[in-house]
Amino acid sequence: MRPSRGRLRIYLGGAAGVGKTYQLLGDALLARDEGVDVVVGYVEPHGRSATEERARTLEAAPLIDAGRGRAETEPDIPWLLERHPTVALIDELAHTNARGSERMKRYEDVERLLDSGIDVWTTVNIQHLESLNDRIGELTGVTVRETFPDRLIRDADEVRLVDLSPAALRERIARGLVYPTDQIDRALTGFFTVENLAILRALALHELAEIAAAEARAVGSPTPGATSERVLVATGGRPGSANRLIRAGERLAERSDAALFVLAVEPQDGRVDAQTAKVLEEAELLTRTLGGTFLRRRSDSATDQVLHEIEAQRITQVVLGQTHRSRARRLAGPGIIDAVLRRSRGVDVHVVADSSQADA
Repeated sequence: MRPSRGRLRIYLGGAAGVGKTYQLLGDALLARDEGVDVVVGYVEPHGRSATEERARTLEAAPLIDAGRGRAETEPDIPWLLERHPTVALIDELAHTNARGSERMKRYEDVERLLDSGIDVWTTVNIQHLESLNDRIGELTGVTVRETFPDRLIRDADEVRLVDLSPAALRERIARGLVYPTDQIDRALTGFFTVENLAILRALALHELAEIAAAEARAVGSPTPGATSERVLVATGGRPGSANRLIRAGERLAERSDAALFVLAVEPQDGRVDAQTAKVLEEAELLTRTLGGTFLRRRSDSATDQVLHEIEAQRITQVVLGQTHRSRARRLAGPGIIDAVLRRSRGVDVHVVADSSQADA
């Protein structure tokens, strides 16, 4: 008989240093004292003595050394599966595993433990949420490389916000409680500005509000799990645009409790250049990571194909990219945005600004 799936608890923060791992370990110590079987699968104290002290008093799984020092150690997932504690603590949900690991991402390790019936408590910062990746870059000027799928936080059994005001976090950094002395000035003048921290904190609070709203809708629905809203993202092969549109569509689908569909239209003969093929492959991977359905279609009219999929997939909301059409193309006829607005009925159209250059 297959074990029931474990429960996932996420400790969510606006930024590093707010105390997620410290809180995680404190809750674990309380649970242990109440008789819960808790094991540290992986904790990264970042040299913070108070965090190290808490971790030291808990049973810990062995670590797998990838051969390149502390930064390349990973939790021993087979050992945890065999030990099978009630709760496993796995820090840094969005982490990319060392090369050669069985799974590429730590969140995949977490899902493996959950599938085996082990409860997992984990930590993550809001900037690592996949659908916020473009927005984080625009607001803070920082490109976040490590992300995790929205479905994990959406489907988590519990999300605990670990919060500090921007002023309080900057004070902790200035006192040397977050980074070594030689990194303090760079941190305070770089990523950890008051403006950036205020933005990240607001995003974390907003995400919790979205989760609460989704739960309220589910409780009030006469048929839990059913969804009448269906979002279609129409994307092409323009670098930098496809993933931006998909993330915007995912945020819309999350707010609407909607199913997500992503449409990519290729020429009828299927011939695309190498760059376009790479963009479409990345778009398909991102769509599946976010739990959406990727529709790859061949047609010499992207507009006709979008209109067909709106009807075929019973779409209620469409996400399109705003492009700057050349004068020649404007004279040739209406663009896809105008066509969808004129020829579709009962469908909301959302246009996402696109900074790409004008079409030739």
